[in-house]
Amino acid sequence: MEALLIIVILLILGLVVLAIAIAAYFVMTQRKLVSLDELCKNATSQIAVQLNSRWDAVQALVKMTAQYAKHESETLTQVINARRISNIQTPQQINEQQSAIGEVMGRLMAVSESYPNLKADSMFMKTMDGMKEYEENVRMSRMVYNDTATKMNRMVRQWPSSMVASMLHFDEKEYLKVDDEKKTGYPDIDGAFGK
Repeated sequence: MEALLIIVILLILGLVVLAIAIAAYFVMTQRKLVSLDELCKNATSQIAVQLNSRWDAVQALVKMTAQYAKHESETLTQVINARRISNIQTPQQINEQQSAIGEVMGRLMAVSESYPNLKADSMFMKTMDGMKEYEENVRMSRMVYNDTATKMNRMVRQWPSSMVASMLHFDEKEYLKVDDEKKTGYPDIDGAFGK
């Protein structure tokens, strides 16, 4: 009888230890998922801040352009006001803003080619340098976001953390992708070297 009591106590003690281990794993996994989710949100926010700064720089360029080509600047201002998203929260919105800025910059560069004095203006050149800096910041922020999304997606998909993620309604994060239209505009290196 005493041996049976010891076995029951050991069994209960084993179940308690197992329950504590499962609970500890659940809590640690939940905390890791929340941390990765917040890092993804932070990276998205950083990209949004940089995109807004780029829009501001584009607007400054458009105002400078107004001195040379009033009609062109009015059109560009209308495009900026129509395409600018103030509250960016998804990778799709980030990609849309990147494309919109690229479109406006293409038009702006075409206008600046028509006006050599504008292109040579020191303020215009400084603002263009600022645009390049914002673009680099966006590129770096996009890399941080995609790296964090990769870690999050692994946890959401790999067992046993996928069970915790499913119970707590954590989903995979969408990756930021390269604009395929820009890729088609790249030069054909193989063709250039006859390969």
